[in-house]
Amino acid sequence: MLITNATIITWDKPNQILNNYAIYIKNDLIHEIGPQKGMLSRFPAEPILDAKGQLVMPGNICAHTHFYGTFSRGMSIPGNQPKDFSEILSKLWWALDKVLTQEDIYYSSLSSLIDAIKHGTTTLIDHHSSPNCIDGSLDVIAQAVEQTGVRSVLCYEVSDRNGSENARAGILENTRFLRSIQNSSNKSSRIRASFGLHASMTLSSETLDKCREAVPGGIGFHIHAAESTMDEYDSLFKYRMRVIDRLNKHKILGPKSIVAHAVHVDNLEIMKLLETETWVTHQPRSNMNNGVGVAAVESLLRTGIKLCLGNDGFSNGMWEEWKMAYLLQKSANRDPRSLSAEDVVSIAVYNNAALANVFFPEAFIGIIKPGAFADLIFVDYQSPTPMNESNLPWHIIYGFQESMITTTIVSGNILMKDRKLTFLDETEITTRARAFAKKAWQRYESSAKS
Repeated sequence: MLITNATIITWDKPNQILNNYAIYIKNDLIHEIGPQKGMLSRFPAEPILDAKGQLVMPGNICAHTHFYGTFSRGMSIPGNQPKDFSEILSKLWWALDKVLTQEDIYYSSLSSLIDAIKHGTTTLIDHHSSPNCIDGSLDVIAQAVEQTGVRSVLCYEVSDRNGSENARAGILENTRFLRSIQNSSNKSSRIRASFGLHASMTLSSETLDKCREAVPGGIGFHIHAAESTMDEYDSLFKYRMRVIDRLNKHKILGPKSIVAHAVHVDNLEIMKLLETETWVTHQPRSNMNNGVGVAAVESLLRTGIKLCLGNDGFSNGMWEEWKMAYLLQKSANRDPRSLSAEDVVSIAVYNNAALANVFFPEAFIGIIKPGAFADLIFVDYQSPTPMNESNLPWHIIYGFQESMITTTIVSGNILMKDRKLTFLDETEITTRARAFAKKAWQRYESSAKS
């Protein structure tokens, strides 16, 4: 397919904005880009997708999310409002995940992935929990990913909070799914796997060691760490060491491991993350919502940490996460100079793409150039002021809206065109999701009363 009448934002280094260019897609890759006139003469017989002068840019990437969190939207928590992060976990998340069935997992994933397509997010790294429905849960999510056409990395969070047998089942689900992905004959698959862990505060030393022993070679971990002070206090009280030091002791850190949040790490922990080349993800909307504090984003960046941007289960409009990251640092530091829009691009574009490439090394992700995956979005942004490579980050922060995304393409497949999903029936899926969510809420409310 040949995409014509495009203004291309490449997100290369240095970034380029190319006017009146065309993109030739062959199979799942970008084969060639060039001035439109020459491309039309080179590929006269190819079907044409007219961008109609819109911006064409790489799809957004989410470095940490929870598909199952979709079913919490609008749900009321019985009793008093949670007063701290501990109660948010116990009253909401650890109660909700226990009632999830395979149908709930499937439809919450489908709904989240449709949201991603509509908001131009084409690659997502998920972290799943359903302690009473563990076996095969990652296959259910994978089915939803295959059906929607997006690109995803999946894992199951191992935890001791529901007993040792439950933790063992989580380990087995991770290893089973990892092996199924590694043994897959489809090397161009849009699904990859990591090994999920909940957090230090719900994982014994024995379980951490078992996870380390079980993980296949070349695979990293995906874990929450120091999201709130309770994680650090728990580690100091039980093990006389801080969270990152404890995870390093058990060989959880490394160049293929992801630490989500890291809000309360100290300077030595930051250096340990740097030394081990561990990835760190920042989720500002979630941190604000849970009242857990503000990550030292600028310190992490200055140190050289590979800092990425996730959404922790919020809507998959990643530009909203950009804006919150940008504004939160200024507010928290009482300094409008904190965290420039260029810094946000480094986190959300270049670092997110580099993390995605850890899991999909066979082609470039998050960039428009020959040999990259054809993961693209069209953006109908009519700028009232001049836009160029140097001021683009501020246009995105102050002007871009997810409603401007009209077309989403993953691996050369058009998932949404002119704001209409091309092969998914959103009405049917959301109708079924609501029915399953209602039943899940009823089970949740019953368990809260018992």
